[in-house]
Amino acid sequence: MKINKHTLSNGLRILHCADSTSQLVTLGILYKVGARNESPEHTGFAHLFEHLMFGGTKNVPNFDRPLQMASGTSNAFTVNDYTFYHQTVPYQNVETSFWLESDRMESLAFSDESLEVQRKVVMEEFKQNYLNRPFGDFLHLMSSLCYKVHPYRWPTIGIELSHIENATMDEVKDFFFSYYAPNNAILSVSGNISFERVVELSEKWFGRIPAREIRKADIPQEPEQTEERRMTVYRPVPFEFLNLSFHIPSVRNADFVKSDMISDVLSLGKSSRVYRELVDGCKMFSAVDVSVLPRLDTGLLTFYCSLNPGVDLNEAEAALWQTIERLKADGPADDEMTMVKNNYVTEREYDIISVGDRARLMAYYEMLGDAEQVNSLCDNYCSVDGNALREECNRIMTREKANTLFYLKEK
Repeated sequence: MKINKHTLSNGLRILHCADSTSQLVTLGILYKVGARNESPEHTGFAHLFEHLMFGGTKNVPNFDRPLQMASGTSNAFTVNDYTFYHQTVPYQNVETSFWLESDRMESLAFSDESLEVQRKVVMEEFKQNYLNRPFGDFLHLMSSLCYKVHPYRWPTIGIELSHIENATMDEVKDFFFSYYAPNNAILSVSGNISFERVVELSEKWFGRIPAREIRKADIPQEPEQTEERRMTVYRPVPFEFLNLSFHIPSVRNADFVKSDMISDVLSLGKSSRVYRELVDGCKMFSAVDVSVLPRLDTGLLTFYCSLNPGVDLNEAEAALWQTIERLKADGPADDEMTMVKNNYVTEREYDIISVGDRARLMAYYEMLGDAEQVNSLCDNYCSVDGNALREECNRIMTREKANTLFYLKEK
């Protein structure tokens, strides 16, 4: 990917990748604010703003209507470390996206009606997805088990419903003006548009927005874990469940690549270790998956294990640890390394086909330090050998660093 860069006088960073073969343009804007920027007394605010930003501005009461008239679509997502908004439009209508996105950065409408509507939407999401469904409280339990001081100890939806239910307009405004500013954002544009046109439109629509004083992050860092942690809960769940998590390096750390590859060696496809040994082999589990949670600070390598009916929990946990210990002792086989690397290269090739994914990747890696990292990702993964992966397994996956959560059926 050829990436062009420009920075406005107000601090907004601009990224551009051209694709003259597409009929579309995606404009994405990443705000460097997520759940990690919240206080324990006011959680869920970053996610609330994901909704509020679609609630209209002083100039445009209905955000969706002009975008739909331009044949465009939009969406957003919030994670612990950032929030990403994106619009995709036919290239002929791209200025509509610049106008709409700059307008809500500059002139978001803080009406009581909009706050109440979006508050109810978020509260309903909290009830439906986190309170009233099997395993709905999983993220809350896992986060609080794995993190004791870092804001990662709560999920993006927030610690409890009352934090959003009782949010005042003054608190909402304070959060917005502390983070949603050009000097705390990255604008990424991908598709059928020239770099010169992107700079022109960025200066026209975003250039007049003043920089703001960004609240400095005073984020307590999680101390290294030295003792095993365990939690057992009883819930009305359809099957019993075991979650095992270990801390891994920051996504900004070069060693993160190894953690990501470990998860693939363990669980990529039906030929993977956890499927062969735990699902198809000992048949204690109906499903086992392993994935990483990449984060600016300490992330997680986590096992999601669904037990078959009647399986003894202690025996299932022992079988899982046997699979882990075998990988620690022997390291991955050559064919496992080849499969994991080939799969990663294929996925990255698919990622850069879509103009939307290009915009997202550019913004994300610019936040991490430099958007150009996108072009070296495959080399970083392919340069790791099996011995380095074995050493990382032994460093990360130890008993004293384990966080084990059991979901058992209510009796």
